[in-house]
Amino acid sequence: MSGRDGRFAPSPSGPLHLGNLRTALLAWLFARKAEARFLLRVEDLDPGRSRREHEERQLHDLAAIGLDWDGPVERQSERRDRHREALAQLEAEGRVYPCWCTRAEIREAASAAHGPLPEGAYPGTCRRLTAAQRAEREASGRPPALRLDAGAERIAFEDRLHGQVEAVVDDLVLWRNDGTPAYNLAVVVDDGDQGIGEVVRGDDLLDTTPRQLLLQRLLGLPHPSYAHVPLVLGPDGRRLAKRHGAVTLADLQEQRGWEPADARAWIARSLGLARDDEPAEALTPALLEARFSVRGLPREPTVFSG
Repeated sequence: MSGRDGRFAPSPSGPLHLGNLRTALLAWLFARKAEARFLLRVEDLDPGRSRREHEERQLHDLAAIGLDWDGPVERQSERRDRHREALAQLEAEGRVYPCWCTRAEIREAASAAHGPLPEGAYPGTCRRLTAAQRAEREASGRPPALRLDAGAERIAFEDRLHGQVEAVVDDLVLWRNDGTPAYNLAVVVDDGDQGIGEVVRGDDLLDTTPRQLLLQRLLGLPHPSYAHVPLVLGPDGRRLAKRHGAVTLADLQEQRGWEPADARAWIARSLGLARDDEPAEALTPALLEARFSVRGLPREPTVFSG
């Protein structure tokens, strides 16, 4: 185990696209360059969207571009008891309260709120309910979500690509009203239990990191370091997705004749790790690892025209 052990943790709700594969390769490079473990965890918390066939395809595609990993693949759905333990720990410390707010009510309350919380953050509506108001909501029969009383704490951390980041943490959901653990609780517990020392992921998750740092502290878990890497965008400037055409390995092979090595080569060139005139087959993961440097990584998104 190393202080730089890393992971990739996809949700099995569909096939991986080039942007996902790029992030996975980066997470692999960070870990392997540090001579650390690289783990895979399937974040299958959502039973309505998670499919085993998607998981199998994702693992196949990761291996196809040359990535290897250490140990067995973990699944969040098999760790529900551990997530409940963490929730119970926070409940015992008086940091959890039920929330019956709908999304529309949250939007309305957040737009009317004043104070240090960022736009769109939950302003603590249900935390301030009177006993009578809470009894009324309980009588409605609608199951509540469970939220963390975050105390509007300001959390700062140093990201390896973005530098100093600081934000006020709102009362995030810990347990959803469908009976499943929320992402932020599960990911913190799982990273801690797996000994993850460095989290490398897309910079669309940068804003949620202060929430996870607060949870780590409250649960007595170690703080990993973080590197939030630029995303791949479609030609319309939005995050790469199926709507942008051939973006998965299967589609790229069918529509463009790309082999997995061609996809890996495109990723390598987008990261400044390869020249356009280098043959795809020569750009092996081992060669990319030898060339890899955090300082040389681009800080801006890459556009892919599918």
